[in-house]
Amino acid sequence: MHQIEYAAPGTLAAAVALLGERRGSASILAGGTDIIVQAREGRRRPALLLDVKKIPELTSIRTAADGGLIIGAAVPCARLCAHGDVARLYPALIEAAGLIGGTAIQSRASLGGNLCNASPAADSIPALMALGAVCEIAGATGTRELPAGEMCTGPGANALREDELLVALRLPPPVANSAAAFERFTPRNEMDIAVCNCAAGVTLSADGATFISGRIALGAVGPTPLLAEEASAALAGKPVTSSTIKQIAGMAAAAARPITDMRGSAAQRRHLAEVLTRRVMERAVARAKGAQA
Repeated sequence: MHQIEYAAPGTLAAAVALLGERRGSASILAGGTDIIVQAREGRRRPALLLDVKKIPELTSIRTAADGGLIIGAAVPCARLCAHGDVARLYPALIEAAGLIGGTAIQSRASLGGNLCNASPAADSIPALMALGAVCEIAGATGTRELPAGEMCTGPGANALREDELLVALRLPPPVANSAAAFERFTPRNEMDIAVCNCAAGVTLSADGATFISGRIALGAVGPTPLLAEEASAALAGKPVTSSTIKQIAGMAAAAARPITDMRGSAAQRRHLAEVLTRRVMERAVARAKGAQA
């Protein structure tokens, strides 16, 4: 591996200043589970690794003014999964984050790193999309926000500019009669890259009989995780029935753009998109109605 400089600023302002100075030659080290491997293999050649784990805004989980949560981009998955408010308010996020690697990886890997690495098969991204997460970004020209679903621009590529970093992910507070769920498929436990994954968030009427709205997101079925927009929009006003769920699952699968590779065929992935959409919708509906699922 080539020689790499290391810096660990203690403030967000100092990190942003370094990114501005080293424009294009610095890479963020949040957990390091991706960037270290990529640098060792020569797939990325950063001149500077900028460790952000000493910056409070990136390492905290705090309640937002609207009652939602703000999760620092460098919060390890293990700490996220052990956080009571996350488990209570956003179980779908725990279902996704809890699958990112084994025990050692969980203690290092972060949601922010998983999102910025922009793998088409990343587990956290469909869950963040289904929950309506928003990225808080800081750079030399100031701060901006971006929906989590717009962060990935291609395989391994994200929307951050050279002088920017992801500070936190903001999750809106759950509304009444709403819930989400996540599931993935892998052929065996040892192969922990999804052949397909899916998350769905739904909001039901007060009597639980009608869908008010929904968001369905799929991973590993396109060059980036994708929001099944037509399927999501079609939920509004539909009765909460198995036939509706089946119809929407078919629409979600139709939005998939899978490829065939060593982990699965395009036909298998399209089939899985339908099956997983149905499963997560059923579980989200059960949760929204107050059932344990």
